[in-house]
Amino acid sequence: MALSNEEATRLTSGQEDATKDFIFNHTMFRIKDPKISLDFYSRVLGMRLLRKMDIEAGKFTNYFMGYESEGDMPKGDDERRIWLFSRKAILELCHNWGTENDDSKYHNGNSEPRGFGHIAVTVPDVYKACERFEQLGVKFIKKPDGGTNFIVILSVLSALSKTVFIFLLLGQMKGLAFIQDPDGYWIEIIGPKTA
Repeated sequence: MALSNEEATRLTSGQEDATKDFIFNHTMFRIKDPKISLDFYSRVLGMRLLRKMDIEAGKFTNYFMGYESEGDMPKGDDERRIWLFSRKAILELCHNWGTENDDSKYHNGNSEPRGFGHIAVTVPDVYKACERFEQLGVKFIKKPDGGTNFIVILSVLSALSKTVFIFLLLGQMKGLAFIQDPDGYWIEIIGPKTA
C-alpha cells in the first residue's frame, strides 16, 4: 500500500543542517565495451565525456558522462576532478578491462532478483526524440503511446512455489518511453510535462 502524501512528507522533513550542502553526484553502470557505450551515450543521448579515469591497480576505467557545457569544464586535471565531483546528475560508466572479450552480462535490475530500475533523461519532445532513437536502431522497452509493450514483473508466492507472472500493459503510460543502452540498462525518456 502506498504512503499518504502527509506520511511521505512527515518521513522526509527535518533534514539536518549537516546535510544542507549534500548533492546527488552520480550513478554508476558497469559496461562491457566502452567503444559501444561511449558512442551510445554521446551520439544517441547527447552526453559529453566530462572526465576519464584509468585505475591501473584495479584494471578498470571510469568514464564520467553528463550534460555540461564544454566551456564550463576546467582544463587542468585537479580542477576538473574537483569540478566533476561538485556536479549534479552525472553518469559514471565503469569498464572492467577485458569484459568486452568475454561472454559475461551485467544485471540491469529489471529481472529477478529485481533491484535497480532505471535512470531518466528529460527531452524537450518525447515523440521527436523517440523517432530519432528509432532511426538510430535503439532498442525500446516501451514507446510513448504503446507500440512495444511495457513489461511489469510481479512476483506471487503460491502454496507450492514462487511463480513469476509477467503482465503486458498496452499503452497504459502515455507520453513517456523506455529505451535500453548497449548493456541492457533501462533509460526512461520523459518530457518536462510528463505526469
